[in-house]
Amino acid sequence: MTPAATAFGDSGDGDGFSPLGQRIRALVSSERSVSDLRRYFGIGVHAGEPPFTGSRFEHLAGGGDRTGIADTVTAEDLIAVQTLSVTVPSPVALDLLEGPLGGQLSALLKAIPADIDLTDAEASVVTDGSPAEQAWDLLRDQHGINWVIAGKLLARKRPRLLPVYDRVVRCALGRPSEFWAELRTALHEDGRSLHRQLLQLRQTAGLPETVSALRVCDVTVWMNHRALDHACP
Repeated sequence: MTPAATAFGDSGDGDGFSPLGQRIRALVSSERSVSDLRRYFGIGVHAGEPPFTGSRFEHLAGGGDRTGIADTVTAEDLIAVQTLSVTVPSPVALDLLEGPLGGQLSALLKAIPADIDLTDAEASVVTDGSPAEQAWDLLRDQHGINWVIAGKLLARKRPRLLPVYDRVVRCALGRPSEFWAELRTALHEDGRSLHRQLLQLRQTAGLPETVSALRVCDVTVWMNHRALDHACP
């Protein structure tokens, strides 16, 4: 699986939406979406019921895309991905913090927009050969880093542009072959209506604006599929 690859057009099929767009719309339109988001982020929960550790992913130390460190992997970034139940192996972590790997990734991050949502990005930003895909490949080439860990680290650095993506979400969405490009299409079609729906969900759930539309999508899909207790290889 690669996260990017060929650019997709903005026209879907069937009812006018792409297959991935249809799946996401069905999941985020669930009656449980708002309560799932509130539970995940610890809003209005019962005393003694802690939020999910992943609720700190984008907020820890002010976020991975804040001014001054957006193009550099920090120790806080490595801790942040642990809140999503993955760990960057120590040798790779040290190389990212102090070695040449960190410099290589930083050079690629500088070429990846930090101030744009995926729905507003040109298709070329997330297709084959883009700096984003090169960064993903660079991380995947490191011992002990799989596609899930690579994607979560990049999502920490570019939360508005690159999604958190794991086996549960992949399973829920029918294992799309080129997730980044297909997700961009889903968000872009019908006048960006899915993006607006995700922002409305964020507002209704009472989440801060620092939670991106992509993260609202990821958490909603993940919580829904997890509740159904699917086995996801």
